[in-house]
Amino acid sequence: MGTPILLGLDGGGIRTFGKYIAKENMKIYTHPIIIPYNISSKFQIGAIGMFVNKNFERINSQSGIGDASLFAKYQVYQKDGKGKTFRLITKLNQVFPTGKASSMPPIGSNAWQTQLGLVSGYVTLKYGLYAELAYTFTTNGLPDNFIYNIAFVYPLLPQKYPPKQVNLNIGFNGNYLSSINRNTIFMSSGVQLIVGKKILFETGIQLPLIENVPNTQKTKFIYTLGTRVLLF
Repeated sequence: MGTPILLGLDGGGIRTFGKYIAKENMKIYTHPIIIPYNISSKFQIGAIGMFVNKNFERINSQSGIGDASLFAKYQVYQKDGKGKTFRLITKLNQVFPTGKASSMPPIGSNAWQTQLGLVSGYVTLKYGLYAELAYTFTTNGLPDNFIYNIAFVYPLLPQKYPPKQVNLNIGFNGNYLSSINRNTIFMSSGVQLIVGKKILFETGIQLPLIENVPNTQKTKFIYTLGTRVLLF
């Protein structure tokens, strides 16, 4: 989920993480590199490059550069109180079909994807609540999808500056494919470690609650491990 508030870090830099997806018939590893740039305190743009490895059990494996994307985020509302804040952002994400789609298994989508979304965050000194709604328009006959996410974040240490924090989070991630009436919901949990003004580490796991796909395509779990580093 893209959050409108990143507690403890404020600036531009690099975010990268590895995501391992274990399915019944396939193992997938993706590794994006995300480079955001702050135009102002309310407006951010960025680019995402993606490495993909897919291992189709008993058939074949493929690795290479996946689909690239550009994004923009703009904060449309902010209300601050004593020890609390609420923020609302709009976001646009454009995916380009740069990944190879003719291989088996394919590492690209062979489709242009445009996502429009709204992200909200309510953060106090004791907890944070985040929600996201987004819709993705997809070409080449692939189904559009509606994304809905919610997360609860609990800081284990008192807020201070310079930041040193451990945050626990739990949430639910939904994806509804409108044209084929297929819905998936995952439960997610994770830990975020902020070690200073310039760097944080984060890890998490997702488990399927509802996944309306054939049994051979079902997901066992999704694991992520990554970091964010500020450069300016």
